[in-house]
Amino acid sequence: MSVPHDIAIALHERLNTANAVPKSMPPSFYRDHAVYEEEVEKIFLKSWVCIGRADEIPKVGDYYTVEIFNEPLIVARQSDESVAVLSNVCRHRGSLIMQGSGNEKRFTCPYHRWSYHLDGGLLAAPIVDKTPGFDAKQCKLPTFKSVNWMGWIFVNLDGKAGEFADEIQGLDQYVKNYHPEEMRSVNATTEYWDLNWKCLAENFMEGYHLTPVHRKTLHPMTPTKLCEKIPGGEGYTGYKSHYSDTFEGRKQVHPDMTTEECKQSMMVWIYPSFVAAISPNSSVYMSITPTGGSQLQTRWDVIARESVFESGEAEERHEFAKAFNKEDRERLIDVQHGLQSRFATRGYLAPPDLEGTVWDFYEYMAKKLSL
Repeated sequence: MSVPHDIAIALHERLNTANAVPKSMPPSFYRDHAVYEEEVEKIFLKSWVCIGRADEIPKVGDYYTVEIFNEPLIVARQSDESVAVLSNVCRHRGSLIMQGSGNEKRFTCPYHRWSYHLDGGLLAAPIVDKTPGFDAKQCKLPTFKSVNWMGWIFVNLDGKAGEFADEIQGLDQYVKNYHPEEMRSVNATTEYWDLNWKCLAENFMEGYHLTPVHRKTLHPMTPTKLCEKIPGGEGYTGYKSHYSDTFEGRKQVHPDMTTEECKQSMMVWIYPSFVAAISPNSSVYMSITPTGGSQLQTRWDVIARESVFESGEAEERHEFAKAFNKEDRERLIDVQHGLQSRFATRGYLAPPDLEGTVWDFYEYMAKKLSL
C-alpha cells in the first residue's frame, strides 16, 4: 500500500527540492483512508505517543486506562513508584480487565477472575492454575516501552522506537525552566472529533490563526504578530508565543525562569501528535491519535502549579482552554468540510514565525512515509 500520487509528489518536493516555496499539502493528505492506514503502520505504531500524565497516578496502585489504535492499556503506579504501561487484555480469553481509573492492589479480570500484580505478573488463575502443563510465567501481561518526559508519559507500541531523548535533542533547553513536571492535572478529558488528526495538530501549533480565530480569548494575551519560531529538531518543532505588553497574568512563576520565559508560552510539538502550550504557571496539552481518515481522539488537559490550585484558578484555566478548543473545533470542522471540495488545492504558507512549524512537520512526514 502507498499514499496517493499527488501526496507522494508533494512530500518528495518537501525533501528534495532546494528552496521549495512553502505550500500546504494536497487536500487528499487530510481525507484519504489509505494515508491514514500508512500513518498508523509506519508512524504511530513505531513512534512515541503521549498517553497522559504521571501525576494522574501519584500513589502506588493508582491506575487509569486508555486505548490507542485498538490497543487497550493500563497505566499504573508500581510498588517502586515507577510507572508501567501494561496490556489491558486478559491472558485467558481476551477480556478487558480494567475500566476507567482508580486504585487497586491487583488487577482482576471480571470474566473469570484471573488476577495480576501491578507489574502484570499473574497472581491467580482460579481452577486453571491446577491444570497439568499450566505455566504462570507465560501469562504475564505484556509491558510496553515507556518514558516520562517532564511529567508526560509516552509509550511505544512496537518497542522498536529510537531513544526518546535522542529524538527530542535540543528541545529541553526551551522547556526545562518552566518545570512542567512540577505541575499537576486539572481534569484529563478524552474527546472524539470528526477531523483528520493532522488538521488539529497543525492548528494547535501555528500562530497564524491566533488573532483571527481567538479574538476574545487568546489574542489579548498572545497575538499572531508576536509569534517567534524556534529551530526544529529530528522529532519536534515549536515556537515562542510572546505575551502582549497589556497582558498581566501568569504571575506565579518558577524562580528558574528567565525574564523572557515569564512573558511567553512555549509552544511544543513532539511528533507525531503531542502538542502543548507550556506557560509560566499552567499549561495545556493534547495527545492526538487518529481513529480514521477523518476522525480523531484527543486526550487533553490543563496542568498547573500548586499555587494555581491554591488560588482557586485551576478550574478557571481549564474552562478557558475549553473555550478556545471550542473555537478551534468550529473552524476545523469547516476546514475538513472544505477539503472535500473538488476545487480545494494547495495554498501558500505564511512566513516561518507563523506557519514554519507546519513546514517542519511536512519534512517529518515525508521521512517517515519513506517518500
